Amino acid sequence: MMNKEEQLKRLKDSGIVAVIRKPAYNQVIQITDALVSGGVGALEITVDTERAYEIIAQLKVRYEGKALVGAGTALDEKTAKEAIEAGADFIFSPILDEATIRLTNHYGRISIPGVMTPTEIVKGYQYGADLIKIFPGASLGATYIKELAAPLGHIPMIPTGGITLDNVGSFIRAGAVAVGIGSSLTDMKAIAEERYDELTGLARTFRLEIKKARE
Repeated sequence: MMNKEEQLKRLKDSGIVAVIRKPAYNQVIQITDALVSGGVGALEITVDTERAYEIIAQLKVRYEGKALVGAGTALDEKTAKEAIEAGADFIFSPILDEATIRLTNHYGRISIPGVMTPTEIVKGYQYGADLIKIFPGASLGATYIKELAAPLGHIPMIPTGGITLDNVGSFIRAGAVAVGIGSSLTDMKAIAEERYDELTGLARTFRLEIKKARE
């Protein structure tokens, strides 16, 4: 099993945390296989998904050594603990909760709380967060990340919310170490029509945009 530093490197190298919210249980494997084939290195199953912990446990076994599997929308330490017991590699949260960060660290997993202001960013980092989720990303914009990076460039940031093929490059160039991508990657229409190869294509295109922005 990879240690935390190796896992963090994998997440940053991939540049993408795929946010998978409320998928149909019988489509989960097809969706995640398609994304991993496209180069996605971190899969987030939101805990408001039916059978979320069961899915996390299954995916953890399936992608061991290939991709990280974590829990999203974790609002408290109880939820984080259940997800970690199911095998979650990381805990992604839309809010800043000190107890959740400390518990995640206690179990040696990657902690990614959601914040918006410079004060919250610094507090999250002081509490022990490994990465900071800037949320809502698109509402704040890539310029916001760039301005934050001037005084707070030592803190690794992952903008999430409204990330698309049109704006992903600008977020990476602004200083984001990775991005969280939801609906623009897990295309609901393609999933409904079982065109999973389109998800692989989308993932590859996102990865290409990130690679170009990093160069």
